Amino acid sequence: MVTGIQFVLASGSPRRARLLSSLGMEFDIVPARVSEEVDAATPPRQVVEALALRKARHVAQEFPNALVLGADTIVTLGDTILGKPEGPADAERMLRALSGNSHRVYTGIALVHAATEKEVVSFESTRVTFAEMTEAEIRAYVAGGSPMDKAGAYGIQDDLGAAFISEIEGDYYCVMGLPVHRLYTILKSDFTSYVSLESRLSPIDS
Repeated sequence: MVTGIQFVLASGSPRRARLLSSLGMEFDIVPARVSEEVDAATPPRQVVEALALRKARHVAQEFPNALVLGADTIVTLGDTILGKPEGPADAERMLRALSGNSHRVYTGIALVHAATEKEVVSFESTRVTFAEMTEAEIRAYVAGGSPMDKAGAYGIQDDLGAAFISEIEGDYYCVMGLPVHRLYTILKSDFTSYVSLESRLSPIDS
């Protein structure tokens, strides 16, 4: 999809890498090592946009001629931001809070081309509703290890995470950590000279 320029994903998330690969993208992975601390009073959309931009800018310093993508995802339950759990007990606590309730997932993305000082930032928000979870289900899910590296202690795309979700309103891929349509819209409107769909076109096998 992106041609004529190096494309760098400033994230070590395997889910984001899989989504980019599914689009036929060729890219390098350079996780950003930055502080993710923000003012607790900052609105969620501003949090994810600020952190996505911070990550993209950090990596763009090393790759000024590349187009760098930064992303950040948070889960909010009411006024509370749920980050990645600090341990199994914290993951269980988060899942008990999500059980039977609706929450919002925010994902911010930032595209930075340092050589031209061009930066574009945006976000998506999706409402997710959990069914009631039993204590046994919570313990089994946490014991499997999947919740430990995910905001809100769950993954919509993993083995059990999807089983607990009763309703979703909005962009599914936002919940996975990379709103694909939002990314594509930015690329084709703001980085037009580097976008091509030809690599995705191939004859159907007979």
